[in-house]
Amino acid sequence: MVRIRVIFMAVCIVLIAAALGVVLYLRLGFSVTDAVLVALCLPAAAAVYSAVAADKRDRAAVSQQVSELVRGSGDLARQLADFDRRLGAAEGKVETVLDKALAATAPLAGEVEELSRLVKQLADLVAGHDVMLARPRDDDRSALHAVAEVLPAATLASAKRADPASAPAVREVAAFSGLDRDAIIAAVRGAIEGGRIDLHLQPIVTLPQRKVRYYEAMSRLNAENGEIVAAADFLPYAEAGSLLPKLDGLAVLRCVQVVRRLLLKSPDIGLFCNLSSAILTDAGFPKLLEFIDANRAIAPSLIFEFTQSAVRAMGPAEHAGLAALAGRGFHFSMDHLTDLRIEPRELTERGFRFIKVPAALLLNRPGAASTDVQPAEFSDLLGRFGIDLIAERIESEPIVVDLLDYDVRFGQGFLFSPPRPVRPDALQGVAGDAAPAAPGGSPALVHAGSGSN
Repeated sequence: MVRIRVIFMAVCIVLIAAALGVVLYLRLGFSVTDAVLVALCLPAAAAVYSAVAADKRDRAAVSQQVSELVRGSGDLARQLADFDRRLGAAEGKVETVLDKALAATAPLAGEVEELSRLVKQLADLVAGHDVMLARPRDDDRSALHAVAEVLPAATLASAKRADPASAPAVREVAAFSGLDRDAIIAAVRGAIEGGRIDLHLQPIVTLPQRKVRYYEAMSRLNAENGEIVAAADFLPYAEAGSLLPKLDGLAVLRCVQVVRRLLLKSPDIGLFCNLSSAILTDAGFPKLLEFIDANRAIAPSLIFEFTQSAVRAMGPAEHAGLAALAGRGFHFSMDHLTDLRIEPRELTERGFRFIKVPAALLLNRPGAASTDVQPAEFSDLLGRFGIDLIAERIESEPIVVDLLDYDVRFGQGFLFSPPRPVRPDALQGVAGDAAPAAPGGSPALVHAGSGSN
């Protein structure tokens, strides 16, 4: 349509120009040349006028569009400012509500936690009384000994707190044969004071490469008859004799010495140091913190390990001790799991970065405890909260193959290496040579002889 209009206007201008030329030549007496020139000027003038008019229209249209754009930008800026103001007010209200909610629930949370501990202690005591009533009693000591033989470890700890006369149930040990409870406690105390608590290391390897990444330090009692007593056999007596804090302090001292020696040759190595929760509330804990402060440089390589039962039984005082260690850059691990009912977010907030799970429990083998989490998804669940899963007690190759399907990155067990004793010179400081880890998971600062589990 626009093209037809332009053609029509051009034809009209040509006709008008031709008519003008004829009039000038016939009526006004112009020469042919002059009439033609004047007639040609008319189309040129019309074209110039049309171009100028079109340019003016375009400029007016652009100016109008720019004005509308400026008005729209101003409206948008005002709306954004209003939205920002409203968002700031909403954030302030949310923070105020959250602060009030936390302030209101903090006392209640403490009371609920304390009530939970009291209920658990009551349940343990009731269970202990049921066992004692079901057995014939000659005296109170024999009844408590019967409870110690039947109750699990967590219940035994509560029973011992209720009555100091209770005797721990442990495996038969030749070094303790024929000794009563007090004599065994005295023997354990003598071993601690006499420096006969040895340190054994067991490697933790990557899967499937089986490269040594960490070691776990395990305490072993060197009995007077030469027998090596595992921690599970003498720790109950150490707890009964209130010797655990002293034993833990000795373990921390030696683990620091071992870590410093290991780091001389392998900066990526780490060491797990087993502790009891008793050290966190002991009167000597501040001195231990002073010693740890002096060794903050090794914090990334030294991991303190607690059992699942100890972590679940921790109260405000123990949590304060954990926070003091975490504030100095140290991280924690949890082992001896009997089930997978855990709260990864809560553990991460407290500084836990590792969880050790028995391979049988993780693979849901017959006899393993029931869980609330699918074992195959357990590693992914922990990984989302920054916790590494370590499968322990691996004793055969088929178990390793099954664990790879569960995305387990680390493994520990007799299949890779048994615990081996640390050489005495490794506990004399960091001077001297420290060779790299030997094949099979035995570091050069470890004796080649087989250790006890």
